[in-house]
Amino acid sequence: MLVKSSFPIHRLLFFFGCSVFAVGLLNLFSSQVIYRIPATMPTLFPVMTIFLMVFHFLIASFMVMKYLCDKHRLYLMAIACAFGGSALLMLGTLSSYTDWLLCSPIAKVNYNDAFIYYFFRNVMMAVLFIASIILYKYRHSEIHTLRNHIVILALIIGFTVSMLTLSWLYSSHYGGMHLLVIDNLSRHFTSLWHNYLISALIALWCLTLLTMLVITRLRNIFWFSGYFFCIFYIFTLYILQPALSVEGYGWYQSRLFETFATLFLILILLCDVFTLYRESNNKYEDSYQNSIRDPMTRLYNRSFFYDSLRTQMSGVSNSTPVSVIVCDLDHFKRINDRYGHLQGDKVIQCVADILQNAVRKGDVAARIGGEEFALLLANTDAENAHAIAERIRKSVSVQDALDPDRIPEPVTISMGIYTATQAEASQEICVQRADEAMYQAKENGRNQVIAWQA
Repeated sequence: MLVKSSFPIHRLLFFFGCSVFAVGLLNLFSSQVIYRIPATMPTLFPVMTIFLMVFHFLIASFMVMKYLCDKHRLYLMAIACAFGGSALLMLGTLSSYTDWLLCSPIAKVNYNDAFIYYFFRNVMMAVLFIASIILYKYRHSEIHTLRNHIVILALIIGFTVSMLTLSWLYSSHYGGMHLLVIDNLSRHFTSLWHNYLISALIALWCLTLLTMLVITRLRNIFWFSGYFFCIFYIFTLYILQPALSVEGYGWYQSRLFETFATLFLILILLCDVFTLYRESNNKYEDSYQNSIRDPMTRLYNRSFFYDSLRTQMSGVSNSTPVSVIVCDLDHFKRINDRYGHLQGDKVIQCVADILQNAVRKGDVAARIGGEEFALLLANTDAENAHAIAERIRKSVSVQDALDPDRIPEPVTISMGIYTATQAEASQEICVQRADEAMYQAKENGRNQVIAWQA
């Protein structure tokens, strides 16, 4: 029977600690800005709304792009619609400030429309966030068919459009429906706002945060941005709750706080992008290394050796010679027959370690066959190549004496060398001549190094 893991309390405490710090810092900064420049508040509010609208549009675009990269992340489209719809409702808020571009004290402001758009924007975003969390929970279920995607996307987009339509109908654009949140003449909030609407919004955002925490269980940095988003919006509503009229600082401070908080969320999303990029880059690097290396010895494989040799041969000359060493273990079949393939693999790995330690950083040590290896030594003449090969041969022959537990019995290796000093030789000819020299070493009694002679 599987035991369900307990809720990560330590992560929850860490999150709330970070939230208190972030909220306190942003609140202090926003309040200081508002109190120090009160004369510019009427003009500053629509400017902040424009910045906020741009930020939300960028987040919506980012979510759509992430969804297009992985269609199994359908929950991202609910977040995209939340921020996209929010950006459109901010256009409605800007339409309430008709004279703000004149940079003069704004006399004609429809505060009631602005708060209607604000109310519907909060409801729309909170509901779509909850929908996103539910879709995230069932992301591995059988919902990722084309038909289900169309239906779910239609419901998400339909809800977003309905909220945009209702906000437009309840504002002053349509006389048949009306919602009084604030008196534009006295600029005082109505009891509907104080007693019901703002409390309902706070409860809705608290429900959204609780749903996020229960389902996602503070697992990754992406959802941490969602947690912070809920905390920030709860705090902006908390700033607005005690205000009796729009004349105070609360309305402007909440918008400035919301703007900085959204910018903070963008930074968290950028951290998520960086994390994904790093993971993807590591996976790509691992995949690339696996494609060019022998799985057992981690030396380079045959194809990479030939590709590297082809590249080196394009610049070979008398001053920059290239040496190729082909080597083969002596009587290796006897080891496999006597001790088994597992011990034979240990011998191959032991020799591979010796070869890898014997070459420089720019050289290539490769396994090109069962017990056959090759070395590509850049800018190495015949004399130095012979010295390197002799050093390797001696190291291989004394391995059993150094560590009897590593290999079952002493082994030897035969090696052939070819040094190219002219570019007309192809990589196949270079390997062939080194191979011929290696076979000559085998015929001469094995456990020796032979250089190819024309």
